[in-house]
Amino acid sequence: MLAMTDAAAEAITALTAQQENAGLRFAVQEQQDAGAQLALSVAPAPEEGDQVLGTESGARVFLEPQAADFLDDKLLDVQQDEQGQLSFAVMQQPVDNVDPQR
Repeated sequence: MLAMTDAAAEAITALTAQQENAGLRFAVQEQQDAGAQLALSVAPAPEEGDQVLGTESGARVFLEPQAADFLDDKLLDVQQDEQGQLSFAVMQQPVDNVDPQR
């Protein structure tokens, strides 16, 4: 399941604060050999079939089915550039250093 950092949750909450029940929606725009091209938008509500993720802080993420499959083992973070602009980043979830033999 897609995980998100606290910073990403705060950014989503700020982006969607003007609309009740709104969330950040991921959809696969184009499937390619190297991966999927994702479209990101603020949506007033999930669409039929979307997976809905939420945090205690109120951040909501809507994943269309193909995007949910693609992002299943990913981590959503937010980064800030020198001008203060925020951008979302999707990266591999860190692997816990747990011995599977135990």
